[in-house]
Amino acid sequence: MFERSTVQCKEIAMSYLPGKFIWFELACGDFAKARAFYEPLFGWHVEAVAMGDEKYHMILNGSGGIGGFMPAQAGQRAQWHSYISVLDVDRSYQAALAAGATSVAPPADFDPVGRGASIIDPTGAAVSLWHSADADRPDLEQMPVGDWVWNELWTPDAQKALAFYENTLGYTHEEMNIGDQGVYLILNASGKSRGGIFQAPDKNTPPMWMPYVHVADCDATAARASELGATVFMPATDVPGVGRFAAMFDPQGAALAFIKPVPM
Repeated sequence: MFERSTVQCKEIAMSYLPGKFIWFELACGDFAKARAFYEPLFGWHVEAVAMGDEKYHMILNGSGGIGGFMPAQAGQRAQWHSYISVLDVDRSYQAALAAGATSVAPPADFDPVGRGASIIDPTGAAVSLWHSADADRPDLEQMPVGDWVWNELWTPDAQKALAFYENTLGYTHEEMNIGDQGVYLILNASGKSRGGIFQAPDKNTPPMWMPYVHVADCDATAARASELGATVFMPATDVPGVGRFAAMFDPQGAALAFIKPVPM
């Protein structure tokens, strides 16, 4: 009996990956415009699915759901919003507030998919805490084209952000020298690198988490994004040992990056 219970507990623990960014939502004012941009750019399909009494506009890459669209609040800029897997939403939420975060939405159940809460970290970036009703999507050696492969915090205070995410959400970190731009902080959790913290060079850059999409050809994607109405503010650039990436503002102003990773 003890051996069986131990195995079951290990299976439960392995089904969740605390610290992994598991969902991404675009908050915007025009779903049709967003769909007309992202579907041809990344090969996504957006489908309205029943969520209780409401309809949720889910992003599918192939047959798998990877994110969704949500209405932007009045006066809110269009932006991508990130969800971090946690084992206990209420405990993580209280720890975040005690460490200087601001509450956006307290813990609540979102039947039948899970429980979540939203905060603004002490440096001003919004993020959500989430515990799925089912297991988190498993890690793969190489995420498919069109899926998420990285997430990056642009912040005016990288060290303050690092202390917050390590102390409240259990991340550890490594440092990578990026030359004139200083040190890039890599966040690790559940046995894998999950994202990075980048000291924004421009003080006018709003604090934000910026996700990265896996693409087959960075240069072609940048050109196509421009054709579809995006502003590519960071042209295709090689990062040795990592890949070739670019970053854009979509037609509604939301920042997003994409990368062709170095093959594993």
